[in-house]
Amino acid sequence: MKFLDLAKVYIRSGSGGNGCISFRREKFIEYGGPDGGDGGHGGDVVVEAVDGLNTLIDFRYQQHFFAENGRPGQGSQRTGKSGDDIVLRVPVGTEVLDEDEETVIADLMEVGQTVTLARGGNGGFGNLHFKTSTNQAPRRANPGQPGIERTIWLRLKLIADVGLLGLPNAGKSTFLAATSNARPKIADYPFTTLVPNLGVVGVDGVEFVVADIPGLIEGAHEGRGLGDQFLGHVERTSVLLHLVDGTTEDVVEDWQTIVTELEMYGGILAEKPRVTVLNKVDALLDEEIAEKKAELEEAVGGAVMVMSGVSKQGVTEVLRALRAQIAEDKLRQAKGEEPEEEDAPWQP
Repeated sequence: MKFLDLAKVYIRSGSGGNGCISFRREKFIEYGGPDGGDGGHGGDVVVEAVDGLNTLIDFRYQQHFFAENGRPGQGSQRTGKSGDDIVLRVPVGTEVLDEDEETVIADLMEVGQTVTLARGGNGGFGNLHFKTSTNQAPRRANPGQPGIERTIWLRLKLIADVGLLGLPNAGKSTFLAATSNARPKIADYPFTTLVPNLGVVGVDGVEFVVADIPGLIEGAHEGRGLGDQFLGHVERTSVLLHLVDGTTEDVVEDWQTIVTELEMYGGILAEKPRVTVLNKVDALLDEEIAEKKAELEEAVGGAVMVMSGVSKQGVTEVLRALRAQIAEDKLRQAKGEEPEEEDAPWQP
């Protein structure tokens, strides 16, 4: 199944049915009077978060969603049938944006959560409503109210506990494959990962979800490369795992590139707790590991862990550090506290 995290959708709620002009006509009843019924209510347009979806690809093939119109009223005081609602089923973590792509209408974070995007029009009154003492036979009825037509955007932000960050070919997909059942594409060239991947990782009997997004490059916040399209997927995470390729000449420059992009991207990403890891140490000598680790720790201003996704050296320690940060973040959310500045970067 192809991955799609942004879709433009056109919706329209149903119009209300027209009121009916009718008079009672029965044998031996000379003055039957008006008996026109009201029109039915137009159907609503509703969005619902459902389980089992992780892409918006269905909205590429169907972009127009129209609720059913209400039926007109009938004689004998019969109200018209209300129009059926139409439901847009989306993955958990989907934001509904207005046409400007900035105003958030709804943020669906839980399975079963529903939001009405456009209410159907009310049905019109039949002529029974207009009977008065001076007008016993009104020939007037109201038309139904028109439905609401609007354009919206659906933007998916994956629900994960950990977000993987790093330059292209930093070993993010290798780490995800080594620690979970996810099978992302892995190759020795940049931009192997073209879409986000999710994996369930476990350590010491505790499981959490890790999101691997395409690598960032310098200028990503301005639209260069692929990563800027997917940074939103790590906005909801508890902690960021920043992998630095230990085989590059200047690890500090690589680290600084990602940090700068996070700051320029804006939002809450720059303040999130980060676990910084020197990766691919299986390809380095002990002296090189010590030297590059020291350089990175000086730049980070805190501890830097070492790891190899291939040989799995240090992987368990990294997972435990992530688990501790996730537990701390959940505790903070339960207390309703905001993250503190010293939470980033992570300190063991």
